[in-house]
Amino acid sequence: MRPLSTFSSCRSLAGTSRGSWPWTRSPAPTLYRRWDSVHVLLEEVAVAALTRDGESAPDTGSLQQDLTEWAQVIARDITRPHRARYLRAMVSARTEILASCPVTEKRREQASEVVSRARERGEKTPSVPQILDHVIAPLYHHVVFALPVDGEYVRRLVRDLLAMAE
Repeated sequence: MRPLSTFSSCRSLAGTSRGSWPWTRSPAPTLYRRWDSVHVLLEEVAVAALTRDGESAPDTGSLQQDLTEWAQVIARDITRPHRARYLRAMVSARTEILASCPVTEKRREQASEVVSRARERGEKTPSVPQILDHVIAPLYHHVVFALPVDGEYVRRLVRDLLAMAE
């Protein structure tokens, strides 16, 4: 059984008070006052866990190295067991096609940083959508479906992407 302080923390985040208990004939406080369903709650937790503020893509001076290091950081992060569970929970919570996703938007910003720096150095670059579609999306796909993700897989994704940009 979880300690009361855990539920109290949830109530605090949800903006509910301790309120009444069922035997008082008043509605008991629930998490659903802030989140319409457990799926919406799971999605919000997953998005918060998968998009940490202050994260920026590496700046090594080489597009290939920047992309490889960045993708390896993401791969290490999302393959950790609790992160993989968050990611799967977020996917499970989706009931509709969305116009945007906070996780994708964060990755788009980071990819834009990498591309911008590489262009300033005069390097030939893939587009941001190509980076998302051919490096980032496959990483998330592998984690969602419990497929292996390792350093060689990451390096291959980056090599394939850069071959497209030539």
